[in-house]
Amino acid sequence: MNFNRQTSKKERTGDYMVELQNVSVTYAGGVDALNNVSLKINDGDFAFVVGSSGAGKSTMIKLLLKEIDATSGVVTVNNYNLSKLKKRRIPEFRRTLGFVFQDFRLIPSMTVYENIAFVLRVLDSPIKYIRKRVPYVISLVGLQQKTNSYPDELSGGEKQRVAIARALVNDPQLIIADEPTGNIDPELSYEIVELLKGINDQGTTILMVTHEHDLVRHFGGRIINITNGEVVYDEVIAGSGLDMLPEEELAQVMSNAAAETPQYDMPQGESSYYGDMNVDEIISTITASAPVTSEENGGAE
Repeated sequence: MNFNRQTSKKERTGDYMVELQNVSVTYAGGVDALNNVSLKINDGDFAFVVGSSGAGKSTMIKLLLKEIDATSGVVTVNNYNLSKLKKRRIPEFRRTLGFVFQDFRLIPSMTVYENIAFVLRVLDSPIKYIRKRVPYVISLVGLQQKTNSYPDELSGGEKQRVAIARALVNDPQLIIADEPTGNIDPELSYEIVELLKGINDQGTTILMVTHEHDLVRHFGGRIINITNGEVVYDEVIAGSGLDMLPEEELAQVMSNAAAETPQYDMPQGESSYYGDMNVDEIISTITASAPVTSEENGGAE
C-alpha cells in the first residue's frame, strides 16, 4: 500500500520490475564498469547477483538507485524510466523501493519502532496505518520483544532484521539487498536469506547482491554472475540446502503474523523522535548519500 505516489506516463514504462537494455557505464579515466548489459528481472523474482570485487555489482546497484546514470542504454526500475527521470523526482522514485544495506544504517537515537515508522511518516501516511503496519512488519522479522530497543542494544543479526523490516514497511514491489549478510555472523546469514525468501513468497521481488557463494549454492534460484562488467551467467539452479524451513510454511507463518499483531500506541510527542532532521536528511539516510556522478566515483566497483 503506497501513499502520495504519482508518476507521469512519460516516466513509467515497461513490463518488468527491472530492465537494463544495452547498458554501459564508463567512469572517468576510461574505466568500463558495465559493458552493454541487458537484463530483465520479472515481477516476483528472487535473484542473486554475484561477482568478484570490481566486477560491476556496485555500479549496477548505483544505477538502480539512480545514484549514477548510464553512459548508454536504458535503465527501467519499478516502471520508472530512469533515463527520463528528472532530478526532482528521484526522492519520489526511491521511496517506491526497499533497500537493505550491509551496514544497516539505523538511526542510533531511534528505537526499533521509530526507525521503521519514520519511513511512513515522511510519506505522510495516516497515523492509524502506521500504528498497524509497523508492528506487523516487526512481527514478520520476529522482533516483537525488541520494539522499544535502540540499535546499540541489538545484535548484528537483529539490526539487519530491523533494516529488512524498514525496507518492507512501505510495501514495496522491489527490495534491493546489498550484501545483507556481510556484517553478521555466518550462522545467521542463512536466517536472513530465509527471511528474504519468505518476503519474496508474499510477492515482493528481491534482488540480493552477495559474494557468499555458499549461500547461493544452499538456496539456489536465479543466479546472475557479473564478471568484468558483463553478465556471464544467468540461470536458475537447484539449491543444496535440506535444513531450511519449507518456503510454503514460512510464507504461511508470515501471512498469519498480522492476526497476532497488536496495535501499537505511540507515546505522546512522537514527532520529537526525529529531532532536527528534515525529510531530505531522513530519506538520504534510508536510501543513500547524495547522488554521485561518474566523474566523482572514479572507478568500477
